[in-house]
Amino acid sequence: MIYVYRITVGQEKVVLDMLQKRIRKDKLAVYSVAHFEDLKGYLVVEGQDEVSVRQAGLKIPHIKGVLAKPMALSEMEGLIEAAKPAVLSIHKGDVVELVSGPFKGEKARVIKIDTNKDEVTVELTEVAVPIPVTIKANTIKVFQKAADIAS
Repeated sequence: MIYVYRITVGQEKVVLDMLQKRIRKDKLAVYSVAHFEDLKGYLVVEGQDEVSVRQAGLKIPHIKGVLAKPMALSEMEGLIEAAKPAVLSIHKGDVVELVSGPFKGEKARVIKIDTNKDEVTVELTEVAVPIPVTIKANTIKVFQKAADIAS
């Protein structure tokens, strides 16, 4: 069955690590724990039964409780499909605009893409000295494709 923990927003990864350690240590019947970026304040847990899931979360800080109704597998499919990496639409040489962070609104050229970490290294173009900056792929939007620049 699939259950959902309510978590303090922003503490999902900390709780995820603590849960994994507890599950391994106590050899609980919990098969998987997932965190979706789009689902803030919640962790999705697959376990044998509700008792195992509740036992795994006992006395772990930031867990507010388990939702009363188990989650259906059909609800999970929508979350999994939405989790496509943003780096797939970005290519080396593209001109991008930074949409958040300290360089918000600046234009930059992509010089390196790390698909494993979902990060992009860009070189700011509208500055006196080109500065390489590594940022998350979801903090930029493509301004001009490299193929369009060449033609």
